[in-house]
Amino acid sequence: MDFLHAIWNQFTGFFGFGQLIEIIKSGDYGKLLTYGGFTALLVPIMPFLLVIEIIRAAFYKRFKVINYKLTFVSYVFNAFIGRVISIAMVGICIGLFEKYAIFKLSFTWYWFIYGYIVWEFGHFLYHYFGHKVRLFWCLHSTHHAPETMNLSVSYAHFFLEGPYADFIRTTTCILLGVPPAMLFVIMFIDGFWGGMIHIGENLVHDGRLGFLNNIILTPSHHRVHHARNPLYMDTNFCNLLNIWDKVFGTYQVEDRDIPIEYGISRPMIKNSFLDAYFGEIVALAKDVYRAPGIKNKFLYMVMPPGWSHTGDHKMTTVVKKKYFEELLQQQTNPVNDADKAGTQNNEPVLS
Repeated sequence: MDFLHAIWNQFTGFFGFGQLIEIIKSGDYGKLLTYGGFTALLVPIMPFLLVIEIIRAAFYKRFKVINYKLTFVSYVFNAFIGRVISIAMVGICIGLFEKYAIFKLSFTWYWFIYGYIVWEFGHFLYHYFGHKVRLFWCLHSTHHAPETMNLSVSYAHFFLEGPYADFIRTTTCILLGVPPAMLFVIMFIDGFWGGMIHIGENLVHDGRLGFLNNIILTPSHHRVHHARNPLYMDTNFCNLLNIWDKVFGTYQVEDRDIPIEYGISRPMIKNSFLDAYFGEIVALAKDVYRAPGIKNKFLYMVMPPGWSHTGDHKMTTVVKKKYFEELLQQQTNPVNDADKAGTQNNEPVLS
């Protein structure tokens, strides 16, 4: 019975309807009008949509178990470790930094807007550093490893990424005056939308969501963020509001003429959970071990992924620069279709 009870707890924990069941059992449906009741209604939505997404993919014969392997194993692995550490990190940050807040805010609608903008700034910082500092990329890369996009990707995280993210986001908010009660509401909204923007084409083909694409960050924007195409690399770091991406020049809309290629640029072992989870850590360890001198060893940890002590850099900035230079060259020196065909076939073009 204990085994069955444990399975039931994991089942309800994944679908998130444990709290809703308790409200139904109590018969006090007035609780649904409270914050706790509201969250109890919203939490099961994403797991439910994930099931619908899988069923729909199977119906159209697009379902592949391998597309969910990494995300499922990551969820199981993190359920017992990462979640507990993340919750503890939030509590520690509030306890340590609340007394140093530059001012105290009341929980009103206008300060809530301020609080959410501050949260997005903290999210931008954590996410930007996760792409631009190689040590932090080792924590974040697991989330970018899947080569398809579906709702389960929101569960694919290295177990230490949550605590790292919550340290930056929580500390930023607390120091800038966001009260804990407001912070928890913001975190819930952010977590809910952060899962929804991973919705795949099996459920929502056009992720731009109509007019919303001009107002908030949609699944389309986040699909761009997960792309390894040079045009799309290191863009759309925010989660719901695109304000900081526009401020810092990292905002990028989806170009429907450029199909998105998901995954990371490093060659990976096909369908390997261990490589997706620990591969970047192993690669960094090798580079640090081989690097000459303490300075270069340190730089490998803090410089962007692709940095090399030899000067043969393959950083995103270098890749994007080369891409735009080639694009500009193609636009200023256009070739006809015959030239293109001859080049692709490695045959001379006869005039």
